[in-house]
Amino acid sequence: MNLIKKITAFTALAAIISIQAIAQSPMSPYSRYGYGILRDKVTSTQRAMGGVGYAMNSGRQINAMNPASYAMCDSLTFLFDMGVTYTKLWSQEPSESGTLRESSNGGGLDYLTLQFPVSRNIGMSVGLVPVSSVGYSFGSKIKNGSAARSGNGGLNELYLGIGYSPFKGFSVGANIGYLFGTTTNDTYVYPNSGQTSLFQTVVEVRDYSLQFGVQYGFNVGQKNRITIGASFTPGKDLAGHAWGVNYDVDSDSKPDTVGYTSLRNKYSMPSTWGFGINYMWNNSLMTEFDVTYAPWSDAKYNRIDVEGSDRQKFNNRIKYAFGVQYIPKPRGRYLQRINYRAGTFYEKSYINVLGNDVKEYGASLGFGLPTPLSKTVVNLGVEWRRRQASPVNLIKEDYICVTLGINFNERWFYQSKIY
Repeated sequence: MNLIKKITAFTALAAIISIQAIAQSPMSPYSRYGYGILRDKVTSTQRAMGGVGYAMNSGRQINAMNPASYAMCDSLTFLFDMGVTYTKLWSQEPSESGTLRESSNGGGLDYLTLQFPVSRNIGMSVGLVPVSSVGYSFGSKIKNGSAARSGNGGLNELYLGIGYSPFKGFSVGANIGYLFGTTTNDTYVYPNSGQTSLFQTVVEVRDYSLQFGVQYGFNVGQKNRITIGASFTPGKDLAGHAWGVNYDVDSDSKPDTVGYTSLRNKYSMPSTWGFGINYMWNNSLMTEFDVTYAPWSDAKYNRIDVEGSDRQKFNNRIKYAFGVQYIPKPRGRYLQRINYRAGTFYEKSYINVLGNDVKEYGASLGFGLPTPLSKTVVNLGVEWRRRQASPVNLIKEDYICVTLGINFNERWFYQSKIY
Protein backbone atom coordinates (compact mmCIF):
# COMPACT_ATOMS: atom_id res chain seq x y z
CA MET A 1 0.00 0.00 0.00
CA ASN A 2 2.85 2.40 0.78
CA LEU A 3 4.28 1.85 -2.71
CA ILE A 4 0.90 2.53 -4.36
CA LYS A 5 0.51 5.69 -2.28
CA LYS A 6 3.94 6.93 -3.36
CA ILE A 7 3.24 6.38 -7.07
CA THR A 8 -0.19 7.99 -6.72
CA ALA A 9 1.32 11.01 -4.96
CA PHE A 10 3.92 11.57 -7.67
CA THR A 11 1.32 11.12 -10.42
CA ALA A 12 -0.96 13.64 -8.71
CA LEU A 13 1.95 16.07 -8.50
CA ALA A 14 2.50 15.72 -12.27
CA ALA A 15 -1.19 16.41 -12.90
CA ILE A 16 -1.18 19.49 -10.67
CA ILE A 17 1.92 20.98 -12.29
CA SER A 18 0.52 20.23 -15.75
CA ILE A 19 -2.19 22.80 -15.07
CA GLN A 20 0.50 25.46 -14.64
CA ALA A 21 2.43 26.96 -17.54
CA ILE A 22 5.57 25.36 -18.88
CA ALA A 23 8.70 27.52 -18.86
CA GLN A 24 8.19 30.98 -20.32
CA SER A 25 10.42 31.43 -23.37
CA PRO A 26 12.30 34.66 -24.12
CA MET A 27 10.81 36.94 -26.77
CA SER A 28 11.47 35.60 -30.30
CA PRO A 29 9.60 37.10 -33.29
CA TYR A 30 10.13 33.78 -35.10
CA SER A 31 7.67 32.16 -32.69
CA ARG A 32 4.91 34.22 -34.37
CA TYR A 33 4.74 31.65 -37.17
CA GLY A 34 2.84 28.37 -37.04
CA TYR A 35 2.64 26.73 -33.64
CA GLY A 36 5.74 28.58 -32.41
CA ILE A 37 9.25 27.31 -31.71
CA LEU A 38 9.23 23.50 -31.56
CA ARG A 39 10.60 21.76 -28.47
CA ASP A 40 11.99 18.22 -28.30
CA LYS A 41 11.26 15.83 -25.42
CA VAL A 42 14.68 16.16 -23.85
CA THR A 43 15.73 16.11 -20.20
CA SER A 44 18.52 18.19 -18.69
CA THR A 45 20.91 15.29 -19.34
CA GLN A 46 20.05 15.17 -23.03
CA ARG A 47 20.14 18.96 -23.51
CA ALA A 48 23.73 18.94 -22.28
CA MET A 49 24.47 16.37 -25.00
CA GLY A 50 23.07 18.31 -27.94
CA GLY A 51 19.54 16.89 -27.60
CA VAL A 52 20.26 13.24 -28.51
CA GLY A 53 18.25 10.28 -27.21
CA TYR A 54 16.70 7.99 -29.85
CA ALA A 55 19.21 5.21 -29.11
CA MET A 56 19.86 6.04 -25.46
CA ASN A 57 18.67 3.75 -22.67
CA SER A 58 19.65 3.49 -19.04
CA GLY A 59 18.17 2.08 -15.88
CA ARG A 60 18.97 5.36 -14.14
CA GLN A 61 17.64 7.99 -16.58
CA ILE A 62 14.26 8.68 -18.19
CA ASN A 63 14.20 9.10 -21.96
CA ALA A 64 10.84 10.26 -23.37
CA MET A 65 12.36 10.69 -26.85
CA ASN A 66 12.02 6.93 -27.38
CA PRO A 67 9.45 4.98 -25.30
CA ALA A 68 11.30 1.71 -26.03
CA SER A 69 13.88 2.89 -23.47
CA TYR A 70 11.39 2.42 -20.60
CA ALA A 71 11.91 -1.36 -20.81
CA MET A 72 15.48 -0.90 -19.52
CA CYS A 73 14.14 0.46 -16.21
CA ASP A 74 15.81 -1.11 -13.17
CA SER A 75 13.32 -3.55 -11.63
CA LEU A 76 13.96 -2.10 -8.14
CA THR A 77 14.07 1.60 -8.99
CA PHE A 78 11.59 4.45 -9.13
CA LEU A 79 12.83 7.48 -11.12
CA PHE A 80 11.54 11.04 -10.87
CA ASP A 81 13.16 13.69 -13.07
CA MET A 82 12.29 17.37 -13.26
CA GLY A 83 14.09 20.33 -14.81
CA VAL A 84 13.98 24.11 -14.76
CA THR A 85 15.60 26.53 -17.20
CA TYR A 86 16.78 30.10 -17.42
CA THR A 87 17.34 31.63 -20.87
CA LYS A 88 18.94 34.90 -21.90
CA LEU A 89 18.35 36.07 -25.48
CA TRP A 90 20.19 38.72 -27.47
CA SER A 91 18.75 39.71 -30.85
CA GLN A 92 20.07 41.87 -33.70
CA GLU A 93 17.95 43.27 -36.52
CA PRO A 94 19.32 45.25 -39.46
CA SER A 95 17.49 48.51 -40.21
CA GLU A 96 17.92 51.70 -42.20
CA SER A 97 19.23 53.52 -39.13
CA GLY A 98 21.67 50.74 -38.15
CA THR A 99 21.49 47.50 -36.18
CA LEU A 100 18.74 47.29 -33.56
CA ARG A 101 19.76 45.30 -30.49
CA GLU A 102 17.43 43.91 -27.82
CA SER A 103 17.57 41.36 -25.02
CA SER A 104 15.01 39.39 -23.03
CA ASN A 105 14.79 36.67 -20.39
CA GLY A 106 12.69 33.58 -19.84
CA GLY A 107 12.56 30.53 -17.61
CA GLY A 108 10.65 28.27 -15.29
CA LEU A 109 9.59 24.63 -15.27
CA ASP A 110 10.90 22.80 -18.34
CA TYR A 111 9.63 19.23 -17.90
CA LEU A 112 8.45 16.70 -15.34
CA THR A 113 8.78 12.92 -15.81
CA LEU A 114 8.66 9.76 -13.73
CA GLN A 115 9.35 6.10 -14.49
CA PHE A 116 8.80 2.82 -12.67
CA PRO A 117 8.97 -0.94 -13.44
CA VAL A 118 5.88 -3.07 -13.99
CA SER A 119 7.73 -6.37 -14.26
CA ARG A 120 11.26 -7.52 -14.98
CA ASN A 121 11.09 -6.56 -18.68
CA ILE A 122 8.29 -3.95 -18.71
CA GLY A 123 8.61 -0.33 -17.64
CA MET A 124 6.23 2.64 -17.63
CA SER A 125 6.64 6.40 -17.67
CA VAL A 126 4.40 9.41 -17.04
CA GLY A 127 5.43 12.94 -17.86
CA LEU A 128 4.69 16.51 -18.84
CA VAL A 129 6.83 17.91 -21.68
CA PRO A 130 6.67 21.04 -23.87
CA VAL A 131 5.87 20.69 -27.59
CA SER A 132 6.11 24.31 -28.77
CA SER A 133 6.36 27.81 -27.32
CA VAL A 134 5.20 31.26 -28.44
CA GLY A 135 6.52 34.52 -27.01
CA TYR A 136 7.28 37.80 -28.78
CA SER A 137 6.63 41.52 -28.72
CA PHE A 138 7.72 44.12 -31.29
CA GLY A 139 6.48 47.21 -33.10
CA SER A 140 6.57 48.50 -36.67
CA LYS A 141 5.52 51.46 -38.77
CA ILE A 142 2.53 51.22 -41.09
CA LYS A 143 0.87 53.66 -43.47
CA ASN A 144 -0.71 56.51 -41.48
CA GLY A 145 0.27 55.08 -38.12
CA SER A 146 2.08 52.31 -36.26
CA ALA A 147 1.46 48.74 -35.10
CA ALA A 148 2.52 46.60 -32.14
CA ARG A 149 2.54 42.80 -32.29
CA SER A 150 2.75 40.34 -29.43
CA GLY A 151 2.05 36.68 -28.79
CA ASN A 152 2.16 34.05 -26.08
CA GLY A 153 1.26 30.46 -25.30
CA GLY A 154 2.32 27.13 -26.77
CA LEU A 155 1.53 23.43 -26.82
CA ASN A 156 2.28 20.88 -24.09
CA GLU A 157 1.91 17.11 -23.82
CA LEU A 158 0.96 14.99 -20.83
CA TYR A 159 1.91 11.41 -21.74
CA LEU A 160 1.71 7.84 -20.45
CA GLY A 161 4.17 5.37 -21.95
CA ILE A 162 5.15 1.72 -21.74
CA GLY A 163 8.22 -0.19 -22.93
CA TYR A 164 8.61 -3.95 -23.33
CA SER A 165 11.69 -6.11 -23.94
CA PRO A 166 10.69 -9.52 -25.40
CA PHE A 167 14.31 -10.69 -25.52
CA LYS A 168 17.73 -9.46 -24.49
CA GLY A 169 18.87 -6.31 -26.26
CA PHE A 170 15.58 -5.61 -28.07
CA SER A 171 12.75 -3.41 -26.84
CA VAL A 172 9.64 -1.70 -28.19
CA GLY A 173 7.47 1.00 -26.66
CA ALA A 174 4.64 3.46 -27.13
CA ASN A 175 3.43 6.75 -25.68
CA ILE A 176 -0.15 7.97 -25.68
CA GLY A 177 -0.50 11.60 -24.76
CA TYR A 178 -2.91 14.46 -24.25
CA LEU A 179 -1.86 17.39 -26.45
CA PHE A 180 -3.13 20.71 -25.14
CA GLY A 181 -2.39 24.41 -25.28
CA THR A 182 -3.41 27.78 -26.71
CA THR A 183 -1.45 30.21 -28.89
CA THR A 184 -2.53 33.85 -29.04
CA ASN A 185 -1.31 36.47 -31.52
CA ASP A 186 -2.26 40.13 -31.02
CA THR A 187 -1.83 43.10 -33.37
CA TYR A 188 -2.58 46.60 -32.10
CA VAL A 189 -3.01 49.29 -34.77
CA TYR A 190 -2.41 52.91 -33.73
CA PRO A 191 -3.58 55.26 -36.53
CA ASN A 192 -2.40 58.87 -36.62
CA SER A 193 -6.05 59.81 -36.30
CA GLY A 194 -8.87 57.59 -35.09
CA GLN A 195 -9.36 54.77 -32.61
CA THR A 196 -6.86 52.07 -31.64
CA SER A 197 -7.87 48.63 -32.91
CA LEU A 198 -6.91 45.14 -31.77
CA PHE A 199 -6.77 42.16 -34.13
CA GLN A 200 -6.37 38.86 -32.28
CA THR A 201 -6.08 35.27 -33.51
CA VAL A 202 -6.35 32.27 -31.18
CA VAL A 203 -5.61 28.59 -31.83
CA GLU A 204 -6.74 26.21 -29.09
CA VAL A 205 -5.61 22.56 -29.33
CA ARG A 206 -7.17 19.71 -27.35
CA ASP A 207 -6.25 16.33 -28.83
CA TYR A 208 -4.48 13.01 -28.30
CA SER A 209 -1.01 12.09 -29.57
CA LEU A 210 0.82 8.84 -30.26
CA GLN A 211 4.49 7.88 -30.44
CA PHE A 212 6.18 4.54 -31.10
CA GLY A 213 9.77 3.45 -30.60
CA VAL A 214 12.17 0.56 -31.02
CA GLN A 215 15.73 -0.09 -29.83
CA TYR A 216 18.22 -2.89 -30.35
CA GLY A 217 21.58 -3.15 -28.60
CA PHE A 218 24.40 -5.68 -28.96
CA ASN A 219 27.89 -6.15 -27.56
CA VAL A 220 31.04 -6.03 -29.63
CA GLY A 221 33.70 -7.70 -27.54
CA GLN A 222 33.74 -7.30 -23.78
CA LYS A 223 33.85 -3.50 -23.51
CA ASN A 224 31.94 -2.18 -26.53
CA ARG A 225 28.18 -1.91 -27.00
CA ILE A 226 26.22 -0.45 -29.91
CA THR A 227 22.53 0.47 -29.72
CA ILE A 228 20.35 1.48 -32.66
CA GLY A 229 17.06 3.28 -32.04
CA ALA A 230 14.15 4.72 -34.00
CA SER A 231 11.05 6.70 -33.09
CA PHE A 232 7.90 7.45 -35.08
CA THR A 233 5.12 9.94 -34.33
CA PRO A 234 2.20 9.65 -36.77
CA GLY A 235 0.93 12.81 -38.40
CA LYS A 236 -2.65 13.79 -37.68
CA ASP A 237 -5.33 16.44 -38.06
CA LEU A 238 -5.73 18.35 -34.82
CA ALA A 239 -8.86 18.73 -32.73
CA GLY A 240 -9.78 22.03 -31.15
CA HIS A 241 -10.89 25.46 -32.34
CA ALA A 242 -9.51 28.64 -33.85
CA TRP A 243 -11.03 32.10 -34.07
CA GLY A 244 -10.30 35.76 -34.60
CA VAL A 245 -11.33 38.78 -32.52
CA ASN A 246 -11.61 42.34 -33.79
CA TYR A 247 -12.56 45.33 -31.66
CA ASP A 248 -11.83 48.98 -30.93
CA VAL A 249 -9.76 49.40 -27.78
CA ASP A 250 -10.85 53.00 -27.10
CA SER A 251 -14.60 52.35 -27.29
CA ASP A 252 -17.13 50.42 -25.21
CA SER A 253 -18.24 48.30 -28.15
CA LYS A 254 -18.24 44.53 -27.75
CA PRO A 255 -15.50 42.55 -29.52
CA ASP A 256 -16.46 41.01 -32.84
CA THR A 257 -15.54 37.31 -33.07
CA VAL A 258 -14.88 36.25 -36.65
CA GLY A 259 -13.94 33.03 -38.39
CA TYR A 260 -14.71 30.68 -35.48
CA THR A 261 -13.89 27.21 -36.80
CA SER A 262 -12.94 23.68 -35.85
CA LEU A 263 -9.30 22.70 -36.39
CA ARG A 264 -10.31 19.41 -38.01
CA ASN A 265 -9.18 19.23 -41.66
CA LYS A 266 -7.69 22.73 -41.40
CA TYR A 267 -4.80 22.35 -38.94
CA SER A 268 -2.48 19.36 -38.69
CA MET A 269 0.95 18.19 -37.56
CA PRO A 270 3.13 15.97 -39.78
CA SER A 271 4.72 12.63 -39.02
CA THR A 272 8.06 12.81 -37.25
CA TRP A 273 10.86 10.27 -37.70
CA GLY A 274 13.87 9.97 -35.43
CA PHE A 275 16.91 7.73 -35.85
CA GLY A 276 19.95 7.32 -33.61
CA ILE A 277 23.04 5.21 -33.07
CA ASN A 278 24.70 4.99 -29.66
CA TYR A 279 28.15 3.68 -28.78
CA MET A 280 29.18 2.74 -25.24
CA TRP A 281 32.72 1.86 -24.14
CA ASN A 282 33.36 0.10 -20.85
CA ASN A 283 30.30 1.72 -19.21
CA SER A 284 32.37 4.90 -19.13
CA LEU A 285 32.33 6.67 -22.51
CA MET A 286 29.07 7.13 -24.46
CA THR A 287 28.52 8.89 -27.78
CA GLU A 288 25.38 9.22 -29.91
CA PHE A 289 24.39 10.66 -33.27
CA ASP A 290 20.72 11.42 -34.07
CA VAL A 291 18.71 12.56 -37.07
CA THR A 292 15.15 13.99 -36.88
CA TYR A 293 12.95 14.54 -39.92
CA ALA A 294 9.39 15.88 -40.29
CA PRO A 295 7.70 16.81 -43.62
CA TRP A 296 6.12 20.05 -42.40
CA SER A 297 5.56 21.27 -45.97
CA ASP A 298 2.59 18.87 -46.07
CA ALA A 299 1.03 20.18 -42.84
CA LYS A 300 -2.23 22.14 -42.88
CA TYR A 301 -2.40 25.56 -41.26
CA ASN A 302 -5.36 27.59 -42.54
CA ARG A 303 -4.57 30.56 -40.35
CA ILE A 304 -7.44 32.84 -39.42
CA ASP A 305 -5.79 36.18 -40.02
CA VAL A 306 -7.93 39.28 -39.91
CA GLU A 307 -4.97 41.25 -41.25
CA GLY A 308 -5.35 39.48 -44.58
CA SER A 309 -1.79 38.15 -44.85
CA ASP A 310 -0.85 35.21 -47.06
CA ARG A 311 -1.39 31.64 -45.98
CA GLN A 312 1.38 30.30 -43.76
CA LYS A 313 3.96 28.09 -45.48
CA PHE A 314 6.27 25.60 -43.77
CA ASN A 315 9.59 23.94 -44.59
CA ASN A 316 10.44 20.31 -43.97
CA ARG A 317 12.25 20.10 -40.64
CA ILE A 318 15.56 18.23 -40.31
CA LYS A 319 17.89 18.16 -37.33
CA TYR A 320 21.30 16.56 -36.74
CA ALA A 321 22.62 16.15 -33.20
CA PHE A 322 25.74 14.66 -31.63
CA GLY A 323 26.46 14.13 -27.95
CA VAL A 324 29.06 12.59 -25.67
CA GLN A 325 29.15 11.63 -22.00
CA TYR A 326 32.17 10.50 -20.00
CA ILE A 327 32.35 9.03 -16.50
CA PRO A 328 35.98 8.39 -15.47
CA LYS A 329 35.11 5.62 -12.98
CA PRO A 330 31.42 4.85 -12.31
CA ARG A 331 32.35 3.27 -8.93
CA GLY A 332 35.38 5.42 -8.12
CA ARG A 333 35.84 8.48 -5.93
CA TYR A 334 33.41 11.37 -6.11
CA LEU A 335 35.21 13.38 -8.81
CA GLN A 336 35.61 10.18 -10.83
CA ARG A 337 31.85 9.53 -10.71
CA ILE A 338 30.86 12.93 -12.13
CA ASN A 339 29.18 12.75 -15.56
CA TYR A 340 30.93 15.08 -18.03
CA ARG A 341 28.77 15.93 -21.07
CA ALA A 342 29.01 17.88 -24.31
CA GLY A 343 27.05 18.12 -27.54
CA THR A 344 26.23 20.04 -30.69
CA PHE A 345 23.36 20.27 -33.19
CA TYR A 346 22.22 21.82 -36.47
CA GLU A 347 18.58 22.28 -37.47
CA LYS A 348 16.65 23.57 -40.45
CA SER A 349 13.43 24.75 -38.83
CA TYR A 350 9.92 24.27 -40.18
CA ILE A 351 9.41 28.05 -39.98
CA ASN A 352 9.45 29.95 -43.26
CA VAL A 353 9.48 33.76 -43.13
CA LEU A 354 8.49 35.37 -46.44
CA GLY A 355 10.42 32.76 -48.40
CA ASN A 356 13.41 32.72 -46.03
CA ASP A 357 14.52 29.55 -44.26
CA VAL A 358 15.13 29.68 -40.51
CA LYS A 359 18.16 27.73 -39.34
CA GLU A 360 19.47 27.04 -35.86
CA TYR A 361 22.67 25.56 -34.44
CA GLY A 362 24.39 25.39 -31.11
CA ALA A 363 26.64 23.63 -28.60
CA SER A 364 26.28 22.54 -24.99
CA LEU A 365 28.24 21.48 -21.91
CA GLY A 366 27.04 19.86 -18.71
CA PHE A 367 27.75 17.89 -15.58
CA GLY A 368 25.92 15.17 -13.67
CA LEU A 369 26.73 15.59 -9.98
CA PRO A 370 25.98 12.50 -7.84
CA THR A 371 24.63 13.16 -4.37
CA PRO A 372 26.81 11.65 -1.62
CA LEU A 373 24.28 9.38 0.14
CA SER A 374 22.01 8.20 -2.69
CA LYS A 375 21.82 7.49 -6.43
CA THR A 376 20.10 10.83 -7.06
CA VAL A 377 21.97 13.02 -9.58
CA VAL A 378 21.88 16.80 -9.99
CA ASN A 379 22.27 17.69 -13.68
CA LEU A 380 23.60 21.12 -14.65
CA GLY A 381 23.93 22.23 -18.27
CA VAL A 382 24.78 25.35 -20.28
CA GLU A 383 23.71 25.68 -23.90
CA TRP A 384 24.44 28.26 -26.61
CA ARG A 385 22.10 28.58 -29.60
CA ARG A 386 21.92 30.81 -32.67
CA ARG A 387 18.81 31.25 -34.81
CA GLN A 388 18.85 33.18 -38.10
CA ALA A 389 16.99 33.38 -41.42
CA SER A 390 18.52 33.13 -44.89
CA PRO A 391 19.13 34.07 -47.65
CA VAL A 392 17.83 37.48 -46.49
CA ASN A 393 19.55 38.43 -43.25
CA LEU A 394 16.61 39.02 -40.92
CA ILE A 395 16.76 38.93 -37.12
CA LYS A 396 19.73 37.07 -35.62
CA GLU A 397 19.19 35.58 -32.17
CA ASP A 398 21.77 34.24 -29.69
CA TYR A 399 20.70 32.27 -26.63
CA ILE A 400 22.41 31.18 -23.44
CA CYS A 401 20.28 28.52 -21.72
CA VAL A 402 21.07 27.24 -18.22
CA THR A 403 19.27 24.05 -17.23
CA LEU A 404 19.08 22.53 -13.76
CA GLY A 405 17.63 19.04 -13.43
CA ILE A 406 17.24 16.68 -10.50
CA ASN A 407 17.00 12.98 -11.22
CA PHE A 408 15.67 11.27 -8.09
CA ASN A 409 16.61 7.57 -7.96
CA GLU A 410 14.90 5.59 -5.20
CA ARG A 411 14.79 1.84 -4.50
CA TRP A 412 11.05 1.67 -3.80
CA PHE A 413 10.65 -1.87 -5.07
CA TYR A 414 13.26 -3.50 -2.85
CA GLN A 415 11.83 -5.88 -0.26
CA SER A 416 13.89 -6.89 2.73
CA LYS A 417 13.93 -10.58 3.62
CA ILE A 418 14.05 -12.00 7.13
CA TYR A 419 16.02 -15.25 7.48
